[in-house]
Amino acid sequence: MVAPITDSRVPRDPAIRAITDALSAPFDLAEVKFKPQMVKNNRALAIAYIDVRLIQDRLDLVLGAENWQDDYEILPDGSVTCRLRLNLGGQWVTKMDVGSPSEQPDGGDRLKAAFSDALKRAAVKFGIGRYLYRLSAQWVEYDPVKKQITQLPKLPAFAVPRQTVASSLQPEAKPGASSGSKILATNSQPSPRPVTEVPAPAAPPATSAPVAPPNLPASGAELHRRLQEYDAKLAAQKLCQRGALLAHVTQAGIKAGHSANIAEWTGPAISFAVDIVKEFDQSVRSAKAGPRTAA
Repeated sequence: MVAPITDSRVPRDPAIRAITDALSAPFDLAEVKFKPQMVKNNRALAIAYIDVRLIQDRLDLVLGAENWQDDYEILPDGSVTCRLRLNLGGQWVTKMDVGSPSEQPDGGDRLKAAFSDALKRAAVKFGIGRYLYRLSAQWVEYDPVKKQITQLPKLPAFAVPRQTVASSLQPEAKPGASSGSKILATNSQPSPRPVTEVPAPAAPPATSAPVAPPNLPASGAELHRRLQEYDAKLAAQKLCQRGALLAHVTQAGIKAGHSANIAEWTGPAISFAVDIVKEFDQSVRSAKAGPRTAA
């Protein structure tokens, strides 16, 4: 009698899943390029590709520069092997692939192309840009004189990152912010304008104006920097793995319709990040404390 097949899959760590989802998120449309695979008169069969620097930026953004490594080996035929290692949840995972040289006349350029191609292919195994391989090649307008595509192909929904939500969806300020939201507010740079500090009354009347929200990051770049700092702080306290907070905020932002690049976030998205950090902070601290029993 044949034994029944059971599902032996181990549930994935939510923090690691957030990291891998952030790695595999679609790139902004302006960052995706197209090249002709085949040309017929003024029409070309366009295929999508991304620059290797976008992959490096994505690794830095999601994991941090210290949490990924790459090394290469030049093969006798001019191809290059790339071994890409990522620190996922405290465990180094290595994946590798081979890149081919280009057809450029200069030998150095051919070798550089092989290095770039090898990194791209290894990164695809971690999900970065993998969705581009699911795109169908499309015939588009082509300028045979300038030798360039003049009409961009239309991309399916799965390859288009959702745009930033309207400002009307900006979340309201919530009282009693946790340390997660405080870290984003208290690290801000002082305002260049002179500010007169007035002591707040001990018990403001009910008719007084609401207290202004804390000074949030002025830009997405500043938000990203503070998230990295707080991520490192939580990791140092052994509350989560390094990169888990940044990946969680990125993935939550993508689901809410924000860009996959935190450095591009503005007002509504920055306020949204504060709430997500607060929830993440409370979650990891509760998990660390564990269940309590009555004395």
